[in-house]
Amino acid sequence: MASTVGAVTDANAPDTAALYPATRLESARKAAADAGLDALLIAPGADLRYLTGYQALPLERLTCLVVPAAGDPFLVVPELEKAAALASPAGRLGIDISGFGETDDAYAMIARRLPANLRLFAVDNHMWAEKLLAFQAALPGAQAGLAGDVLSVLRMRKTPAEIEALRRAGAAIDRVHRRMGEWLKPGRTEREVAKDIADAILAAGHVTVDFVIVGSGPNGASPHHEVSDRVIRAGDPVVVDIGGTTADGYCSDSTRTYAVGEPPAAFRELYEVLLLAQTAQTGAVRPGITAQELDAVGRDIITSAGYGEHFIHRTGHGIGLETHEEPYIVAGSARALEPGMAFSVEPGIYLPGMFGARIEDIAVCTGDGGERLNLTGRDLVVLPA
Repeated sequence: MASTVGAVTDANAPDTAALYPATRLESARKAAADAGLDALLIAPGADLRYLTGYQALPLERLTCLVVPAAGDPFLVVPELEKAAALASPAGRLGIDISGFGETDDAYAMIARRLPANLRLFAVDNHMWAEKLLAFQAALPGAQAGLAGDVLSVLRMRKTPAEIEALRRAGAAIDRVHRRMGEWLKPGRTEREVAKDIADAILAAGHVTVDFVIVGSGPNGASPHHEVSDRVIRAGDPVVVDIGGTTADGYCSDSTRTYAVGEPPAAFRELYEVLLLAQTAQTGAVRPGITAQELDAVGRDIITSAGYGEHFIHRTGHGIGLETHEEPYIVAGSARALEPGMAFSVEPGIYLPGMFGARIEDIAVCTGDGGERLNLTGRDLVVLPA
């Protein structure tokens, strides 16, 4: 619901002032000006929450944060959402929060408050197409661009408060992985197991379940398999990739691969290669290493062992208010890692028709190395059959 962060008042409530500081609006204004943009137009989503702390409902009615390159930011919301916006962390930022009625033209309302000579505005990357088209009609002399080009640079460098929020999220999902022996048993379907896992994700401290992947036996060779009615059998390897969002707004994501009873010898051989690669990659995290260099650390090990063609995805993705965001740890990216960047390290090996395996930790680049935020063991866990 809208403004759920602002509504939390218990002793365990997140420190919204630390997680969503008012200084972000000025940083965004400056970044927009430096990029030659006249204004940022931000609809509900991670960018809006990052800048204001407001978890707005994505409605057909317009909600939009306007950050002019020159001038004060303001938030326009439907009148029926104004109370929620004021109660959210956005209400303490000192910005104007204006409501509009059902018959008002919110796009024209915003256009009137922008400079008449507006040339270039940028919208958040996930703004609905119908809203972008409406802005283009209301601002016919201006060109539209993507705000993500400037905001992603701000968002990918986490503050200490954000890293602590990710650390809490990582500990919460670790608690779920430690219970996997309760659910992964022969005779149960992937769907049955996934239901138990989803309930546990919420019980462990998340407010939403974002995804549950349970890939048993040959289904583990499909990285995004999710779940089916396949019955788990003795000897099956099972890939379990799970994540959710906490009350802070920050996400968890961790993968472990289990075996229900003794797995095939060929799987153990594959897993040992994967473990070597993932351990080397998490150990290589440090300031200055590029995303493509970090990807190569594990990929080279997997390729040398003869499994190169079966590592079919990038090493990782950034994480924060979204499960997938910058920086992406992938071949071809010369982006150098910097302190505060948080991302997954998740190499995988997938043999179609047989089985697959993936090991995933969230890592943070520190001042002199890296820190793993997922602390469950990475050795293959063989559960009773």
